[in-house]
Amino acid sequence: MPFFDQSASFQEHWEGIRKHLDDVLDNGKFSHGAKVAELEDRLAAWTGAGHVVAVNSGTDALILLLRAAGLEPGDEVIVPACSFIATASSVVLAGGVPVFADIEEDGHGLDPRAADAVVTPRTGMIMPVHLFDRMAAMRGLREVARRHGLTLVEDSAEAVGMRMDGVHAGLHGAGGVLSFFPAKTLGGIGDGGAVLTDDESVAETVRMLCHHGRGGRTLDNFPGISNATVVPGRNSKMDDVQAAVLLAKLTTLDADIARRAELAERYDARLREVPGVRGVPGAHPPPLGSNRVSYVQLVHVEDRDALAAHLAARGIGTETYYPVPLHLQPCFAHLGHRPGDFPRAEAACATALALPLYPDLRDDHVDRVCDEIERFYERRPR
Repeated sequence: MPFFDQSASFQEHWEGIRKHLDDVLDNGKFSHGAKVAELEDRLAAWTGAGHVVAVNSGTDALILLLRAAGLEPGDEVIVPACSFIATASSVVLAGGVPVFADIEEDGHGLDPRAADAVVTPRTGMIMPVHLFDRMAAMRGLREVARRHGLTLVEDSAEAVGMRMDGVHAGLHGAGGVLSFFPAKTLGGIGDGGAVLTDDESVAETVRMLCHHGRGGRTLDNFPGISNATVVPGRNSKMDDVQAAVLLAKLTTLDADIARRAELAERYDARLREVPGVRGVPGAHPPPLGSNRVSYVQLVHVEDRDALAAHLAARGIGTETYYPVPLHLQPCFAHLGHRPGDFPRAEAACATALALPLYPDLRDDHVDRVCDEIERFYERRPR
């Protein structure tokens, strides 16, 4: 049983994908074309965003958003110490300096009090991350940003479908992002991403930056490649093939989210009382006013690596999110952090294990995973 597989659902989507691909071939523009424009409109309607700009990856979406939201060279950006590397590396690639803060005691989101404690005169932005199945504590984080006059941007790459107070993730500050990496809740057949924002100036700047900094209309406008270059940009355009796949998969996104919820609830019910499993996602409600959308079924367990090996030996794929916290990554050694600096993040990274969770997964697959976890802890020496 692989950690992720979309072969069955891909076959179900194939007719819709083929129709969109025929449109791409008929149009003759295979990047930054009509299907990308259509995807942006559909995503804007689904999320409620004022503007959506589709780009080639979630990581580039973060870099472009940070630049468009006003990050200046050397500005500090507060980020959680437990997240995917792109959260912090995007800050560096956009010209800023990541400043780490610990996560919440009962979740993986940036702790507002910890964020508040690391604000300095050089801080320009705060970037919470919405991880696994829930949003960060945005009410508290917005207050931190307001009190210190900071720009708030969101690493909402995993947060398709997550909302707080009726507002989709990524739209609680200057902007946010989505990732369409294949395993994501809305996944393509390769890399892809998007910037979400209600700020027209941020959107227009991202549109320029993603197409080499060219001004004017370039989306689905081949002559636009000769437009004057307004700012130094990069090649971050989305391919229309990815847009074709995503448009087809958007038709079942609500159903896919509902299926993920069913699977997550089954995991929670089976694992809640298993000795050795310290926590299941359902044991902690999401922040007030927000919903739970299960991108990953993440549990905290004792003897994490031994359990992962046990499951692998029985053909069950897992992933560790994340074995090394950001502040202890070799690329950030120059920042001078040591083990113990962010104890909650370090504890989470040492015990977290992600189990298979995707719409193609069957109920009996979940039961098999849970059976093997129970067997592991029953046989473990005490």
